[in-house]
Amino acid sequence: MDQHEHRAGRDRRTPTPTVTAAAPVPDRVRMPLLTLITQQSLDEDYQHAADRRTAGAPLPPRGRQLRVATVVVMVFGVLAATAFVQTNRNADVDSASRATLIDRIESASDQRALLEKRVAAYRTRVAQLERGVRRLTDQQQALALTERRLQVGTGFIAVRGEGVRVTVTQAPDADDAQEVKDLDLRLLVNGLFEAGAEAVAVNGQRMSSTTAIRTSGVAIAVNFVGVAPPYVVEAIGDTRTLAARFADSTTGQVFASNAASYGFTYDVDNVDDLRLPAAPASRQVLRSAREKTADDQTYQRGGTTQ
Repeated sequence: MDQHEHRAGRDRRTPTPTVTAAAPVPDRVRMPLLTLITQQSLDEDYQHAADRRTAGAPLPPRGRQLRVATVVVMVFGVLAATAFVQTNRNADVDSASRATLIDRIESASDQRALLEKRVAAYRTRVAQLERGVRRLTDQQQALALTERRLQVGTGFIAVRGEGVRVTVTQAPDADDAQEVKDLDLRLLVNGLFEAGAEAVAVNGQRMSSTTAIRTSGVAIAVNFVGVAPPYVVEAIGDTRTLAARFADSTTGQVFASNAASYGFTYDVDNVDDLRLPAAPASRQVLRSAREKTADDQTYQRGGTTQ
């Protein structure tokens, strides 16, 4: 490439764009509207008068100029008054709106404070009710346990558990004086309850609060159902202590003395699993009850009854 072509190549380069400064904003754009109207009207009047002088036209009479000036001043006065009234009206509206908003905010704040107090009161009430519910739940559980214990002791429900089985046998040739009597069975049942038995049954007849062990003719009746020897008395309780406590009790000693005196025998066995039925429906009626005291007498054969 020769020097001429090199110069031509340089001439074909893309020209660098020229940055032009932004044109300044005219003063009339930033000028208030009322000032702009007034100045523009006066400028037009002056320009009109200057044009008339240049053209050699006669100027209007001074009285006419005064009237025109008066009208212009009046128009501007009306505009200024209108703008002032509108500004005051807007200011009043803004002030009223602000006052309304302040009132609403204060009212909402008061309402919120009232609701917060109510919430606090409700929380306190809920806490009190929860404590009451817990207290009632504890009482209900305690009553349920007491009811269960009473149902077991009075024969209202069937029970199952460990205990002892006492088998009472009389001699085959026993005479009337040597036979096991209803008083003997009562001593045995009462002695087992005193020793800690929770439930007792005689030949499958469950003891209840109204059970009677009586002699009916020549046979013994339990719950008005006749039973025959051998008499099997089952008691649910702690096998570690039930038999020993019965033997050590006064009632147990009286029962053992009767057995030795009248010639009947009894065997006491611990059983891991006893099942006792509920008392008959006719016996599941609780008429009255009281706690046993030390003044209550035990059953004695041929003596007084409890």
